[in-house]
Amino acid sequence: VAGYYRRDNSNVHRGVHTLSERATAAYEGARERVRSFLNAREAREVVFVRGTTEAINLVAGSFGRGRIKEGDEIVISTLEHHSNIVPWQMLCEQTGARLKVAAIDDDGDLVLDDFERLIGPRTRMVSVVYVSNALGTVNPVARVIELAHARGAAVMLDAAQAAAHLTIDVQALGCDFLAFSGHKLYGPTGIGVLWGRGELLEEMEPWQGGGEMIRSVSFERTTYNSIPARFEAGTPNVAGAVGLGAAIDYLCGFDRAAIEAHERELLAYCDRRLGEVTGLRVVGRPKEKLGAHSFVIDGIHPHDIGTVLDHSGVAVRTGHHCTQPLMHRLGLDATARASFALYNTRDDVDRLIDGLGEVLEVLGP
Repeated sequence: VAGYYRRDNSNVHRGVHTLSERATAAYEGARERVRSFLNAREAREVVFVRGTTEAINLVAGSFGRGRIKEGDEIVISTLEHHSNIVPWQMLCEQTGARLKVAAIDDDGDLVLDDFERLIGPRTRMVSVVYVSNALGTVNPVARVIELAHARGAAVMLDAAQAAAHLTIDVQALGCDFLAFSGHKLYGPTGIGVLWGRGELLEEMEPWQGGGEMIRSVSFERTTYNSIPARFEAGTPNVAGAVGLGAAIDYLCGFDRAAIEAHERELLAYCDRRLGEVTGLRVVGRPKEKLGAHSFVIDGIHPHDIGTVLDHSGVAVRTGHHCTQPLMHRLGLDATARASFALYNTRDDVDRLIDGLGEVLEVLGP
């Protein structure tokens, strides 16, 4: 990002001068990196957005507005982040469609039988999280996609938590849309990706109007650009895209299977150590889990846990994690969540456990 601003800072696709050409090459080079990262068929299937939230809003506002009518149905799950709930609720309010929610069990796993029962002849869209940000649940997305497509529904995957932890192949998955955010991938904030099947994106109306998304404009009529420009109105976050491309280069410089194995081992080690803490309960015991442990301690509010841990030099997220319906299903207002990445070690887990000892000493009975 710093190098882009020092050397190449200019708008893209708009000038013939050297800076603009260099900026355009860097921006489109980042798009190609994303294409390779997702194993997409074409770079034109990659749309740069502000993040996963904007990507889901784009699909709801464009694909949904064009295809979903009164009486149609949209299926999500109890595990969803607010970003994968509210845009669909808004669409339902605008169109008269119905939002249906698939259940989870007490361990935090999607109940597939319930999910399958919810998908009917009026289901037009299924949108589910790949990996839960609150519990770490890895959803059986291949089966979800298979069931949805068998009934003619399109599928969107919220891959915000999955992108850093799992190798994603959109062609192998067979989904129709997928989104992730740069800051979850060791990149800058304010940049993210919507990937969509090219034929679907070509059929979708623009989500926003302005510069770059047009072919021609007159006061009588505007014709729209082809994808992905059709969905990138205005000056894009060029530096963010360049930074995202650099983050992908960094991540792909490692053996992805080795990273996943390391993170799984670290999660298992943390699970064992958390079992040593008096009164602590891990929230969520799904069949497959990645990235995080959420937990509560008897008689101590998660916000207080986080505050004491912070003084011990340990940062955890506390609160409802933008998953209030999930918290309600679990009978909780909030949890503390320890998240893990490729750079974490067992020493970090030990620091967490020592910090939780301080929590009990300061706040315990």
